[in-house]
This record gives sequence, structure tokens and C-alpha cells, in this order.
Amino acid sequence: MISKQPALRDHYHKANHKIITALCWLLLLTGASAQASWFGSSSPTIAPMLEETMPGVVNISTKTTIRAQENPLFNDPFFRRFFDLPQQEPRERKSQSLGSGVIIDAENGYIATNNHVIDKADEISVTLRDGRSFDAKVIGKDPEADLAVLKIQGDKLTSLKFADSDKARVGDFVVAIGNPFGLGQTVTSGIISAMGRSGLGIEGYEDFIQTDASINPGNSGGALVNFQGELVGINTAIIGPSGGNVGIGFAIPSNMAKDIIEQLIQHGEVKRGKLGVMVQQLTPDLAKAFDIPFGKGVLVSQVQEGSPAHRTGIRQGDVVIAVNEEKITTPAQLRNAIGLQRVGKQISITVLRHGKEKVFNVRITEPENHAKTEVMEGDQEVDSDKSKRLAGAFVVEIGPGHPLYGEINGLEVKKVRRNSPAEKAGLRRHDIIVSVNRKPLKSIKQLRKALNSKHSVLLNIRRGDGALFLVVE
Repeated sequence: MISKQPALRDHYHKANHKIITALCWLLLLTGASAQASWFGSSSPTIAPMLEETMPGVVNISTKTTIRAQENPLFNDPFFRRFFDLPQQEPRERKSQSLGSGVIIDAENGYIATNNHVIDKADEISVTLRDGRSFDAKVIGKDPEADLAVLKIQGDKLTSLKFADSDKARVGDFVVAIGNPFGLGQTVTSGIISAMGRSGLGIEGYEDFIQTDASINPGNSGGALVNFQGELVGINTAIIGPSGGNVGIGFAIPSNMAKDIIEQLIQHGEVKRGKLGVMVQQLTPDLAKAFDIPFGKGVLVSQVQEGSPAHRTGIRQGDVVIAVNEEKITTPAQLRNAIGLQRVGKQISITVLRHGKEKVFNVRITEPENHAKTEVMEGDQEVDSDKSKRLAGAFVVEIGPGHPLYGEINGLEVKKVRRNSPAEKAGLRRHDIIVSVNRKPLKSIKQLRKALNSKHSVLLNIRRGDGALFLVVE
């Protein structure tokens, strides 16, 4: 009896394997049949979707007049008379460029594109898929987000529907439609490779969708759509060693683009709001120093006096963890969340303070221009660190006779030796150390005492118009 049990188990295993195989084939055949029915073809295709979508993407060509640079001496009347040079008209040349655009309002003829596609252009021409061509007028531009809105006078236009880019996920299939290298309308496909790309230094406001769908010069301003033909993003930039596609392209998310486009149509520009804080990334050392969970939010290093943040109670050392209940984990996210809000709008900001969450309702205001303060050299320089933790830094107290006396309290870093412990800790010349271990800093003696302790030291630094925290181990 015992000897028969393995054979019986094998029999059951084989039977189960056959059943599972049959079910898999049934599912595949059912899926293939449903897919073929959905696409209306015997083989998978997105041609029907593209036939409806491609008329909503246009080719854009521009002409720009460029004045040739001349030696300044040729503009000097004495120089021209001395060498008997005839008066000449400035030399000019015409430059042409190509790009793409997306019709976002068929009734009014509004077209969205990248600002760099039409920037400084004297003439803008829009060509539709059906071959019709129109002169375009610029309605508004936003260089910081690299978006612009054009208008054409035409009928029977096709516009694209905006998708909710917040619902897009890594792995979603997408299609890029544009005019690469001036070849004419071209379609490439791929997936969403990443979401929320920022810190690339491409634009002032970055929250890119990354895709491996081929994007090349000329695709800028074109459409990134899902398989339902909805606009997921505006293709904007690529990373490549020679300006060609290597499978890393970036698109402005449709939700971000939609908000900016609405402001451009209404006002011709984007009026960005101001919160009045400086923030920095929360590092493990800073999280430990503030006794808060690492990876949760961004640290407020400075609050501008009289700003919306200051008036509502946000303070230096708070950790911003959410704006309008949307999680914040990087300074770029906070910058986008505030900068894309309309002036006058009230938002909720959630912060961590001493381990407890606090919610502030802040009304966004227009930013003000603040002139930079020039720091003059002083005569007195004192080595700040006998414990060698900040060796190489020389500081001076901000007291009577100092250019900043009466404006700010603390110590000015006058000099930092190269490759010294102070430089490696992050100190820079002209930094102002305003607090140590979250207490206002008034003297060099106070700084030395803190540095000679056995514990890590938390410094608050003012640097130019910004601020940051440094942890000195």
C-alpha cells in the first residue's frame, strides 16, 4: 500500500498539470479573441486609436531673425572715422526650427507646445495632418515650465482629451506622436519608465514622466498618449550623448500642463504663488538631530518674516510632510506644489513639529523681489574650532562695525581652507551661522563650547538668499 502512494501522487500531479495547462490556453484564446474584437482586427493593433488621435497633433515651424554679433569697436564713431569705415546696416540671418504641438481646444483653435519651440520666433506656422497650414499667434508663454499656448483660425479641428496623469503608473503603455527631425508626423511606442522625475536642471519646474518611447529633436511639444488616445503628457526633453534617442525621454504631466495652460489662456502668463520658506532634503543625520522619522517630508531651514508661512505659524525646523493632503518627500515636490498654485488660493500644509502633526491653512501671495545683501570683508578673523571638528573655518562675530549688524545675528564665515574638516562638513565662505543646536548663536565662545561637546552639532546656516541645516559629527 505504501509503495503505491508515490505513483498515486504522480497521477494527481499529472492530472492537475493538464487541467492548469488547459485553463491557461483557454484564458489566452479568450483574451486574444477579446483583444482582436476590441481592436477590430485579427491581430493586435492600435491603428484605430491613432486614426482618431493623430489629427490632434500638429507640426510647428518657426522663423527667427538673428542679428550677427559684431566687434564693439565697429560701433565706435571715433574708430569708424579713424579707419574711414562706411556705415553699414547690422547683418542679419534667418533661422528656422521645427517642433510639434497638441490641439487642446478645437472650438477656439488653442494649441499647446513647448516654450522653447516658439521662443523668440518672428513667424510661426502650424501644419495639420490633413495638410492645411495656418499662421499662429502666441497667447501666452511660461519659460519656467517650458509651456506655451498658440492660437490658429481654422475649422474642423480635432482636439485631444486630457488624461488624469496622477493615475498613470510605471509600466503603462504610451505612444509618442510628433515631428522628429522634420520628417512629418511619426508615432513611437513604449512604456512609462518612471514618474515624478525632477532635479534634472532642464526646467525651472520639473515633475516629468519618463518614457522609453522614442523621442527625438522635433518631438518637442508633441503628445504622449495612452492606448485610449488620451493626452498623458507633453513631450519636452531627451537625454542622449548626441541629442538622439537612447530610450530616456521626458514629458510634462497632463495635470501640470492643464493648470498652466488654463492660466496662459486667461492671463497670458503664469502668476506663481509664494509660501516664504526655504527647505532642504531631510538626510538621516538631520532626521536624527530633529528626532523625526527619516524619509518623511522636507526640512524648513528658513521662514521669511512677514511671509504667508510666517503669518500662519510655520517655523524654522518644521518638517513639511503634505500639501493639500498630498505627500511631500522632496524639495522639488514642495516647490511644484506651491509654485503651481494660483495667487490668492488657500492651501493646507501639514508639518511635523516635535513629533506631532500640525495643519496650517495658508493663502498664497505673489512673490516679492528681495535684493541680495553684500557682505564686506572684515579685519578680525578667528579660528572657530579648537576641537578640530570644524578646523579650517575662520569666523567673525556680527557686532558693531560689521555691515550686517542690526540685520542678522550670528557669526560670519570669513574663510574656509580647502579640503579642511570645515569644508567637508559643508561650510562655505560668507555663510552666516545663525544658530547652534537650535539656539541663537551670539558668540564664538558659544560655538566652541558646542563643538567641544561629545554630541553631534546642528548648525543653521544662511547662504545668500537661502538657508540650510548642517550636522557636524
